[in-house]
Amino acid sequence: MTMNKAHENSDLPATRIDRATTAHLGDAKHLLYEYFDVIGVVLRDDDAAIRAFLDDASSAMWIAYVDGAPAACVAMRPLPDIAGATECKRLYVADSYRRRGLSQALMQALEAYAAEAGYSAVYLDTKDDLHAAIKLYDQLGYERCARYNDNPQATIFMRKRLAQDHSKTSAS
Repeated sequence: MTMNKAHENSDLPATRIDRATTAHLGDAKHLLYEYFDVIGVVLRDDDAAIRAFLDDASSAMWIAYVDGAPAACVAMRPLPDIAGATECKRLYVADSYRRRGLSQALMQALEAYAAEAGYSAVYLDTKDDLHAAIKLYDQLGYERCARYNDNPQATIFMRKRLAQDHSKTSAS
């Protein structure tokens, strides 16, 4: 998914969103480890866990690239204890790439994929000191909900119901 392309007379950088595979492992690790440090994540994924996540067909990760450099990421995993639900994890935009719409584009990619895969809701958790993230989630239509996981650092829990595409079902 390309957000914009650099034009001959434009200073806008070329930006694209890729669904990550193990071929993106280096970029995924770079962004996730930076995220862990910036956010202060206590329970961190190691290299093996990141590789396993990228190999898991039930999970997904997207990386935003700006002029070929990894700039942002978001991940999605199913929530087996909540029917029809998936979870948004690790939304992160590197500091030098903020205020370019990357987080919105990543969330749009995640939500479109989740809806296409048949999920009816996306859940997420965050911390009350992540004001920009909370503002984004509010703008995107996420609403507060009850705690749904045991993340020791999360203080806010949110959910968004996804629009279902009924054109794919046949009439009885």
